[in-house]
Amino acid sequence: MSLSALFVDDDRAFSSVAAAGLQREGFTVTLARSLHEARGALARSTPELVVLDRRLPDGDGLSFLQEVKAQAPGAAVVMVTAHGDIASAVDAVRAGAADYLAKPVELADLVLRARRAVDAGRLKDRLEAAEAELSGRRRLVSPVSERMKRVLSMLERIAGSPRSPVLLLGETGVGKEQLARHLHGLSSKGEGAPFIHINCAALPEQTVESELFGHERGAFTDARAARRGLVEVAHGGTLFLDEVGELPLGLQAKLLTFLDSGRFRRLGGTTEQTSQARIVAATNRDLEAQMREGTFREDLWFRLSVFRIDVPPLRERREDILPLAEGLLAELSRELGRKEVHLGAQARVRLSHYRFPGNVRELRNILERALVLEPGPELELEVLGNGSVSSSAPAAASPDSFVVSGEPLPMEELERAYARWVLERMGGRRMDAAKALGLSYPTFLKRIGTAEEP
Repeated sequence: MSLSALFVDDDRAFSSVAAAGLQREGFTVTLARSLHEARGALARSTPELVVLDRRLPDGDGLSFLQEVKAQAPGAAVVMVTAHGDIASAVDAVRAGAADYLAKPVELADLVLRARRAVDAGRLKDRLEAAEAELSGRRRLVSPVSERMKRVLSMLERIAGSPRSPVLLLGETGVGKEQLARHLHGLSSKGEGAPFIHINCAALPEQTVESELFGHERGAFTDARAARRGLVEVAHGGTLFLDEVGELPLGLQAKLLTFLDSGRFRRLGGTTEQTSQARIVAATNRDLEAQMREGTFREDLWFRLSVFRIDVPPLRERREDILPLAEGLLAELSRELGRKEVHLGAQARVRLSHYRFPGNVRELRNILERALVLEPGPELELEVLGNGSVSSSAPAAASPDSFVVSGEPLPMEELERAYARWVLERMGGRRMDAAKALGLSYPTFLKRIGTAEEP
């Protein structure tokens, strides 16, 4: 990724040599011989590095440092002072400079300190992104259903192509964000790359472009300082665009350009920026219907859907319900300080027969509520028994009855559900359950969808 630098020094020979050295290190350098030229350059674009001489023909570089920090708060500033002027160096650091150099300046030292100052700023961004990721992190529970296993297998293959966009489609609450985080973890290989989540539906139309691509100072009325967008912040990591179908048409075109080339311009800017962030988009909308209505670009659809993953709702992978519930219960118990809590027999039956219109998110909410309201070590999920979770919730079934409700199920799925119900009735004793069903043990294991040994 090319780094923009503003070099402010009236010594033409030194600045030319220094600029050449920085360019060899991947910087795009703008030279300014005075504070007047520096202000003009700063108004046109926002640099990531500023090398600033203390003594300039039209003023003191230290006073200009305050303007730089106000207009480009993310820029790393390296101050150049007279030889032995320690007081100036201390003043510069107190005013916000990342580092300082004393003249005469060694070119290698300048390049080293410039790179270190920029890397320190990036590290700060990564730490902030990591804090945001930790606050929303959820452990992925290994699925039992073949459909979800295929989804995870696809993500593992996609992870090897870190720039390819991914489109996750599915109902609200199915776990699209969790899958995006899983893909990010597979792709980044633990290198601390940022994961940035933005809900496109929650942003006002007039600010969404600035949020995504950033803006320059003066780009609009309240743009008093330049700001990096989330595409830049997510460089080297993942930008998760939730509810991508809500993006305005004009911004969809800009997103398409970025997906094709990795390049973009900040709002109000003229300098082209680059980022190696992977875009993972998600929606529960029918994007093909939106294309027919003219509210979603067909070319963006084709670009995003190179890797399209349809995430099945929880009701269509019922064998995942109990393993998910147990995994989420363990996680929530740690968060809420509950120890030795488990699902009772009644709770398991209720989970097995509930339709989960809110999918995994609803399952998590049900368990969290039960942990707060049910004090004992064995949860019965009474909230599912009285029908207060949702108007679509069925009445609780007796633990002694096997009930199938809702849409007709394929025979294979029905047999699997019944085999699991018998296993529950036998207290998890697989040999006894197989005997009760009149099946050989290997056939019983195959029927419930596992190859584990007793």
